[in-house]
Amino acid sequence: MTLHDTIALMESADYKERFIAEYLQTKIRYDKLHKMIVKYKAGTLDFTPSTPLDILEKQACFMGNYLMQLEIRAEIEGVSINQR
Repeated sequence: MTLHDTIALMESADYKERFIAEYLQTKIRYDKLHKMIVKYKAGTLDFTPSTPLDILEKQACFMGNYLMQLEIRAEIEGVSINQR
């Protein structure tokens, strides 16, 4: 799934579909950042980020916490976010 794949959900009139889009978009971005951090730490990243590693790790941590809050909210509201 790509960010482009979430456009229809983001534009939906149904708040649950917009919620799913928000979750998916955040998850896609988090996963990419996580992969970059892993490669950075392993020494296999094919570029040198201008942002220090500790800032990238903090960002990933905040994004992970945000994803958890969205997952908890989805569970409370009965929104199925993992079927896409």
